Amino acid sequence: MAAEEKGPIKLGLLFSQSGAMANNESLLKDISLMTIDQINAKGGVLGREVQGVVVDPGSDWPMYAQMGKQLIQSDKVSALFGCWTSVSRKTVLPVVEAQDSLLFYPLHFEGEEQSKNVVYLNSPPSSSVLPAVEYLMSAQGGGAKRFFMIGSDYVWPRTINKMLKGYLKTKGIPDSALREQYVPFGHSNFQTIIREIKAFAAQPGGQAIVVMTVVGDSVPAMFKEAINQGVKATDIPILGLDVVDSDLEGLDTTPLVGHLSCWCYFQNVDTPLNKQLKAEWRQYVEAKKLKHRPDMVIDPMVSTYMGLNLWAAAATKAKSVAPAAVRKALPGMTVADPAGYIAKMDPSNQYLWRGNMIGSINAKQGFDILWKAKGLEKPIPFSPYIKA
Repeated sequence: MAAEEKGPIKLGLLFSQSGAMANNESLLKDISLMTIDQINAKGGVLGREVQGVVVDPGSDWPMYAQMGKQLIQSDKVSALFGCWTSVSRKTVLPVVEAQDSLLFYPLHFEGEEQSKNVVYLNSPPSSSVLPAVEYLMSAQGGGAKRFFMIGSDYVWPRTINKMLKGYLKTKGIPDSALREQYVPFGHSNFQTIIREIKAFAAQPGGQAIVVMTVVGDSVPAMFKEAINQGVKATDIPILGLDVVDSDLEGLDTTPLVGHLSCWCYFQNVDTPLNKQLKAEWRQYVEAKKLKHRPDMVIDPMVSTYMGLNLWAAAATKAKSVAPAAVRKALPGMTVADPAGYIAKMDPSNQYLWRGNMIGSINAKQGFDILWKAKGLEKPIPFSPYIKA
């Protein structure tokens, strides 16, 4: 044991570099390695070097569980950082619970979950989806009164839409003003669906918007078809809940200007720490000759960066990298957020208090910030709008 305590500290990086999620998850893997290098440059953790152990689940959900178990049992990692989709997190959850390990999860998601073995680094719907929908229903946001919900067919979109239907009911929106549809994961042909969206929007009853929860390769595929069929934000705004800058690569975003997304971070936020992080990422991408755009940082990358720094600070505070010790140190801890906040760990549920923003797609394959929360928003893990 003494030799192990003097050796390197291993962290599992459970992000796909192949398959439908590779474009986004490979960014999280590489910013993890960059952040680990930065931690080591400051002396490591407890005087020990930190090493990232990289695996590739290949966007295959059962493989996340299998490789997570391998990382914990064979590679002896002190914590896991990983997953993008909720279905991948759900497969890893019983693994980290059985092994009493820790998974640091960097995506905003559907909530309805609380585990002592998961550190939730991003926002549940109460502090991400609902503020964005409220904005779109306001006079400033266009006065939305009808909602076409289109998602990939798995737990995150279905739970988000279940919550959204409950919320809209409290706002007096009738069921007749809602449409709900799902496509298989990896779906790429959106011709019929965009036609249905246009037909829905043409009906009477007020302004229609699209709440889009398709993920992975389906995001650019749906946007391409929206462009093909002339769906403009001035007519039918699309709120893409999982859309990040990397989904817009290769698209002419001029016809997409004004469509929306909501996250805790957009790279146009003007703060000293964000400028520093973007400069460090550019240098890292260029030095390592990575295939990523050196001028692009997305929210889950920032959440991963914050999570690694939070883990390092908690392990230092605990004087141990054992998951139980780190978990005990986490409540109330804070971490600097490039979005301009000091995020803090909730004292009771391992959700991180974050700020929130609404971004509007611009002509440069990115987002302009339409709205930014003044302060941190309390995360509510279980939505009152979901009836059991």
